[in-house]
Amino acid sequence: MVDHKIYPISCTEALKAQSVVYNYLIPTHLTRYENLSSLMDAEIYVKHENHNPTGSFKVRGGVNLMHHLKGSGVEGVITFSTGNHGLSIAQSAAWLGISATVVVPENNSPVKNRSIKSTGATLIEAGKTFEEASNVVTELSDKHNLYYAHPANEPHLINGVGTEFIEIINAVPDLDAVVLPIGAGSEAAAAITVLKTINPDIQIYAVQARSSSAAFDSWKAGSIISSANTTFAGGFATGVAYEVPFAIYKDNLKDFVVLSEEEIYEGIALAAYYTHNYLEGAGASAIMAAIKLANVLKGKKVALQFSGCNASPEEITKAYGSRLFSEGWVSK
Repeated sequence: MVDHKIYPISCTEALKAQSVVYNYLIPTHLTRYENLSSLMDAEIYVKHENHNPTGSFKVRGGVNLMHHLKGSGVEGVITFSTGNHGLSIAQSAAWLGISATVVVPENNSPVKNRSIKSTGATLIEAGKTFEEASNVVTELSDKHNLYYAHPANEPHLINGVGTEFIEIINAVPDLDAVVLPIGAGSEAAAAITVLKTINPDIQIYAVQARSSSAAFDSWKAGSIISSANTTFAGGFATGVAYEVPFAIYKDNLKDFVVLSEEEIYEGIALAAYYTHNYLEGAGASAIMAAIKLANVLKGKKVALQFSGCNASPEEITKAYGSRLFSEGWVSK
């Protein structure tokens, strides 16, 4: 069987992935928001990956990976996820006629679980954390001869996600900066792979939850380390950095922003106030990070990634209880 985990990650491969991805998806909107631009004294664009069919950017990578697996005769896949990656794999597998099994932590979001099951995939709840769920995947993969679709260490995932950054740079060729969330790291790796190839001067800023800061801690240390993993925001909920994306982003990020749980909720509120979009915690984090980076982003053309919208009702209710939901940004 072809080893799909040994495959080039490049801008060229992202360009190739477009012909695959656009069989199932259309380019998402890149919208300039005048209110955000005025607030930050910069040209602020939002990339609406929350408008993809699964509500997140990850489906781009899922489609590209399933396409390649289908071509090599794979009939079944298994993965672990807190939601968006699992939903991406599940939906993409359904489109391509591959069976899918998704393992999620026992306390996972009911909203994301319901979405995964709606694709026809098998959902298994196991383990208390993202990492504990991964241990179950290894066992089941070997037992049932399923392809283990890792949430980060998959070149085809990263190349597929790269299509979103080709769309951005085509729309704004003189882009100065991008602000995006990091969980497992595929989006950051894709951004660097595409944008830095086209223009090495583009600055890429990452954002993560302080309470699940494995990527930030690893970036700061220069090597992969584990950290606590307690954030409510599923898109951030990883307790370790992953080898393939880390190798790409460890020396190529301009800076990192870490957010408190309160600030993540405030980002959800601000996304609704300024853009009228319903976002999950990691998906809305770029807007709060950009506010914190306002001094360095001033006068620049900046793209914010709205990477996902699969929030629970409880998260939305709490976020929309903030005065920022009704009044917008008020400096503290």
